[in-house]
Amino acid sequence: MTRRLFLPALAAAAFCAGFELYAQQGPEPNPSISFEAASVKPNKSGDGNAMIRRQPGGRFNAVNVPARFLITFAYQIQGFQLVGGPGWIANDRFDIVAKMEGDPPPMPPGAGPDQMMLAMRSLLAERFKLVVRRETRELDIYALIMAKADGKPGPTLKPSTIDCAAEMNGPRAGGPPPGPNDLVRCGSRQNFGQIHFSGMPLSAFANGIAGQVGRMVVDRTGLSGVWDFELNFAPERPIGAPGAEPPPVDPNLPTLFTAVQEQLGLKLEPTKGPVEALVIDSIQQPTAD
Repeated sequence: MTRRLFLPALAAAAFCAGFELYAQQGPEPNPSISFEAASVKPNKSGDGNAMIRRQPGGRFNAVNVPARFLITFAYQIQGFQLVGGPGWIANDRFDIVAKMEGDPPPMPPGAGPDQMMLAMRSLLAERFKLVVRRETRELDIYALIMAKADGKPGPTLKPSTIDCAAEMNGPRAGGPPPGPNDLVRCGSRQNFGQIHFSGMPLSAFANGIAGQVGRMVVDRTGLSGVWDFELNFAPERPIGAPGAEPPPVDPNLPTLFTAVQEQLGLKLEPTKGPVEALVIDSIQQPTAD
């Protein structure tokens, strides 16, 4: 299954327009998991878009991607969890073509980092000389809870009947990614003011919207299993290419916070909690090859 992560207008948080990502906490890298071959080159195009694409056969391709996002991708954290580092990690862009031995299978949604993410950690340590450490800090967070006392989901939140593990290894595996108007299965995608969510646990949704609300979001709904929904809202932070006008916002749509409550029957409640931060101790510009 080919997966593409798009990053329009320098947006490097999960659920930015047009790309899919589930953010999960992961273990420390296994040094034995690495790419068997990799090329890293600077990208000077000045384009505001970036893309990560995973392809069958253990192939990995990143186009015009800043090092900061490579780190958040590899360690599966939100941007606000990454602390430190020089300014170039957000501004300088890189193209990466890499290949793993064999064809490692993708992990089911919510199951943690896969081998390609762990291989990216090894690449960052080798080529960017990245050294990181983890810290836990008490920060403002949101708890995703049930909005009603009866604990019933909202009108658009439905239990999913999709077997994503079977689909990842079935006839659809390796096929083209869904188009902008195609139904999303076993993933999530946001267009402007719209989130399509399919076959994943609500913890993935909580992790995914953290980039938009600017805090860690913890799933405390008590709802197990995997879910489907479509969420429509008026985005507060329009995303678009530099110099381009963002699409108009429908004045009749609710804010993200209100949409979560009215459409999903959930609520984002402010609270405090421990947040794991990844601190950059050192990093260097890679040598192009």
